[in-house]
Amino acid sequence: MKNSILIAILILSNWAIAQEKKMSKSAVIVFEASVPSFEEVKATNKNTTMVLNSKTGEIASLALMKGFRFKVALMEEHFNENYVESHKYPKALFKGKIVNFDANALTENPKEFIINGKLELHGKTVMLNVPAKIRKSGSGIHLVSKFIVNASDFDISIPSVVKNKVSNKINIQLDAVLN
Repeated sequence: MKNSILIAILILSNWAIAQEKKMSKSAVIVFEASVPSFEEVKATNKNTTMVLNSKTGEIASLALMKGFRFKVALMEEHFNENYVESHKYPKALFKGKIVNFDANALTENPKEFIINGKLELHGKTVMLNVPAKIRKSGSGIHLVSKFIVNASDFDISIPSVVKNKVSNKINIQLDAVLN
């Protein structure tokens, strides 16, 4: 009898903890480093993993660098080999916390939040404060964010041959539904 009660308590506590974690394995990151009048420098990664602890507001995201797809295959090759060196630095990792997050207060109308955290990319870590719009979505949470980082902050150098064709300022968009 005691064993049955103990097992039931363990199952219920695991279920309660699992309810706090919201996750997506198909979050989308789009980055663009285009310069006006030149070819578009834009890539999309549709297989980003994101986890949100809906009780604490802690959030983490992992994107594999080789998961970014460009319209032009040669750009993708240069991106992986010359810029982010994905053989040495295969992933980008973000860990942070949503300021004043309360999952119970979310509605279908987006609310604006700030996410404080650190982005690890290309062997460097940069502290970020990024805006996010977060809303309730079906059985999950929908998060959208747009922000800018500088390639130079991550020691990603743009060769002088293409310096006027590729921006140091990288526009990043993130879209995730966490269930």
